[in-house]
Amino acid sequence: MASLDAPLPAETKLQVFVIPSFATGHLLPMTDLACLLATHPNVEPTIMTTPANAALIRSTLHRSFEMGHLVKLLTYPFPSVGLPPGIENLATVPESDEWRIYKAHDMCQPAHESILKAHKPDAVIADIPFWWVTDIAAVVSIPRITFHPVGVFPQVVMNNLFNIRSDIIACDVSHAKMVSVPGLPGPEINIPVSELPTFLVEENFLADIWMKIKKAQLEGFGVVVNTFYELEPEYCELYKKVDAKRAYFVGPVALSSGEDDQGIVKRGGDGDVACLNWLDGKEMGSVVFVCFGSWCHFTCAQLRELAHGLEDSGKNFLWVVRGGEDATFEWMPEKWEERIGLRGLVVRGWAPQVAILQHKAVGAFLTHCGWNSLLEATSSGVPVLTWPLVFEQFINERMPVEVNGWGVRVWEGGNRGMKQGEQEVVPREAIADTVSKFMEHGGNSDEVRGKAREMAVMAKAAMADGGTSRNDLNRLIDDLMKERKVNACLEKKKKNHVDDAYV
Repeated sequence: MASLDAPLPAETKLQVFVIPSFATGHLLPMTDLACLLATHPNVEPTIMTTPANAALIRSTLHRSFEMGHLVKLLTYPFPSVGLPPGIENLATVPESDEWRIYKAHDMCQPAHESILKAHKPDAVIADIPFWWVTDIAAVVSIPRITFHPVGVFPQVVMNNLFNIRSDIIACDVSHAKMVSVPGLPGPEINIPVSELPTFLVEENFLADIWMKIKKAQLEGFGVVVNTFYELEPEYCELYKKVDAKRAYFVGPVALSSGEDDQGIVKRGGDGDVACLNWLDGKEMGSVVFVCFGSWCHFTCAQLRELAHGLEDSGKNFLWVVRGGEDATFEWMPEKWEERIGLRGLVVRGWAPQVAILQHKAVGAFLTHCGWNSLLEATSSGVPVLTWPLVFEQFINERMPVEVNGWGVRVWEGGNRGMKQGEQEVVPREAIADTVSKFMEHGGNSDEVRGKAREMAVMAKAAMADGGTSRNDLNRLIDDLMKERKVNACLEKKKKNHVDDAYV
């Protein structure tokens, strides 16, 4: 096999198809991964997605091309599930219509099968919801790699809890009851039932397909995870033994593209960039960045309490609120923005999160604990104030708060949880107290900030030449090159056998 430094002819480059699901938190890291693969001289990646989702990543792919790294784009129709034209992503649908996106996932199998059989790439990297790609890849005789946008720690926790799921359901315990996660290599992790993903405590669509997803993952060629080994080493070691034939830890992929400042600003959309100019006028480490991701549904009462809490903290803040300029903000307290003045800034809609986190003025990140957000904070050396909302975010929270020590919970009291109506409103007093105390230097806050800086050093080292993530990426490419060679030999033997039969 040719060495990594010796480019192959264009027609013999490794053709890798990348298939993300219809959620921004999956689409962006898989696009980053494709751009990272494209930096290798012997790989030509192609992203398969629907038209509206393709529009979200075109600028990133264009910048990659300008840097000499081609990522092809292949679109297929978004399934008809009763959504308006152009609405094809979880971030753009109201909460009541989210099920339509999940239904669209389930209807993609024919399109995936048709495309993969027609193009027959050398390998396919498919997002976790698309479990059927493993079977299609087997028919086409190519390796299927599962992509996980969340880290190893939450995966291990969910796997181990799923093994005792029947016990959790049978106990019929109160939502405040703590469940101890079995079989973990690190510190003991206890989670209230109310904070567990719904599929672990009751029947729902994910509970029905969980075993299909895990079976497809284990039968596939391997798994690529957006994490870096140094973040969760003991969990990575366990994961390699129980959850994949081959595991590749290649993150944080948001660090991988080598984009210039303009590229970082435009990553994921064309949002508000004036906020960066506002940050330029603030002192180093003086601003709390508040953002709950692209898939967040707060009640008006909670938004109002958050607004009052940020006001009462007395600290500078940059708050990204879901909804564009035309969105209504009935929750906003009367004359609140006037009272805040230049101390706070509200961004309506999309904001350049990576660029914001890398700005010297940002001293803390109040976050929903989506895995992408945690990795981006880690890469930037910014400590997190944690406020999880849904699915695995309550599990993710325990990584910075209980395992690695670079985060602090916003609220320790009251009921938190997955279901609307069962959650208590986080009071303004708790928000103000946590923000104001953390932004003051001294004591535990300085220790947490120091841990965050250490994590940033390790994240950058992992992505650098010779780092663990870079080595795993090269190992992935090497393994796929070898697999292509093996498959070519098998095809040749099969052809010769057929030819001999007619002699």
